[in-house]
Amino acid sequence: MAGPLIPVFTDLAHAQQTVLRRAAWDDQDVPDVVRDGIRRRFGEDLTPTAAVTRVLNDVRRRGEAAAREWTQRIDGVTLATLTVSRAEQQAALARLPAALVEALRLARERIEAFHRKQPMDSWMDAGADGVLGQLIRPLDSVGVYVPGGTAPLPSSLLMAAVPARVAGVQRIVAVTPPDRASGRVPDVILAAAALAGVDELWAVGGAQAIGLLAYGGATLHAVDKIVGPGGLFVTLAKRQVYGVVGIDGIPGPTETMVIADANARPALVAADLLAQAEHDVLASAILLTPSPELATAVQLEIGRQIEELSRADIIAQSLSGRGGIVITESLAQAVTLANAYAPEHLCLLVADPWALIGQVRHAGGIFLGEGSFEVLGDYVAGPSHIMPTEGSARFASPLSVADFVKRISLIGLSLPAGQRLSAAAAVLAEAEGLSAHAAAAGQRMRGD
Repeated sequence: MAGPLIPVFTDLAHAQQTVLRRAAWDDQDVPDVVRDGIRRRFGEDLTPTAAVTRVLNDVRRRGEAAAREWTQRIDGVTLATLTVSRAEQQAALARLPAALVEALRLARERIEAFHRKQPMDSWMDAGADGVLGQLIRPLDSVGVYVPGGTAPLPSSLLMAAVPARVAGVQRIVAVTPPDRASGRVPDVILAAAALAGVDELWAVGGAQAIGLLAYGGATLHAVDKIVGPGGLFVTLAKRQVYGVVGIDGIPGPTETMVIADANARPALVAADLLAQAEHDVLASAILLTPSPELATAVQLEIGRQIEELSRADIIAQSLSGRGGIVITESLAQAVTLANAYAPEHLCLLVADPWALIGQVRHAGGIFLGEGSFEVLGDYVAGPSHIMPTEGSARFASPLSVADFVKRISLIGLSLPAGQRLSAAAAVLAEAEGLSAHAAAAGQRMRGD
């Protein structure tokens, strides 16, 4: 491919107004290809939000029948049934090459081992006044969205279903779009579902899948929470059903920010940027470095390595549209910029990555050095790769066991303690103008 694929920014102010700028969800540009797709499938010009609303309303009214029709209309796949049996999952597991099955097992084992260290404990504090405490209870049911539009992602199924199982969720439902060519769920997804022990697997994707999980249908019963990454329409659908069900967050396209010094190997930096750019034309792969020489070398490496990659067109669009190399004054300034950006993945390809840890305040995951490259986090490192995007790492965390449990406060005060505390409660109730609250406290004070 002719010319640099990724721009270099030497003017920091320009970088902050372009590649480092965070746009609000409702202000983001919608690619022409997305607008054209909506027009073809809906017969009119609609915003993505309006299109999703139409699908969700139809699924809420007509359940699985609507989901099948939208699957045919959007994905071009006609399905007699949306369900995928456990027998089909096990058969796929037997068909896969042994090396692939072993890799899936290794990923599952490492994800499970990591998340078994996370469970939150119930506790009770018994004192003179009685008992106060916290009860931890797993959610009854969870829906896991597994992307499959441009490539099947069994890793995402494992990264969500395994922590849910560790947390003790009783019913795990996975949904994923069928392959447009075969009309089937890819074997690698079926195998991952079998290994993760999901209770139900449904061949449905997009906003219609989110609608089924949220509202239910004749045979697919609604879940309590929906987790997992997805494209624009899935994310918009999750945002619209929030409140009917819980959600893990509003994930956007994947993003990686690499901080590298002059000691970093250009070939490895380029490889890490390319790996993330191939996810989506809207993915963001950004390098921050105080070394102009490294920037030039990485530019050249990207041009060389992309020629051998199968998703080169997607990568080129991603790097030119959402990627960039920013020249900083120092590593300290690079970390400051990273904290402002709050990336999903922050990769520290510097001589002493541990020296920067104390300065990092906002990131979904931090990857230390050449041996901890982000692709390992995608598959087999252990922590869930479902991480906060779009700057939400300022207040959100990666998916964990905590996402699949709820806390119940326990209040067991003794009668004398209740009487003693009632006076303060009555004063506060009167200050808020809530006379019935004050009266209830007053009755305890008098021992009525």
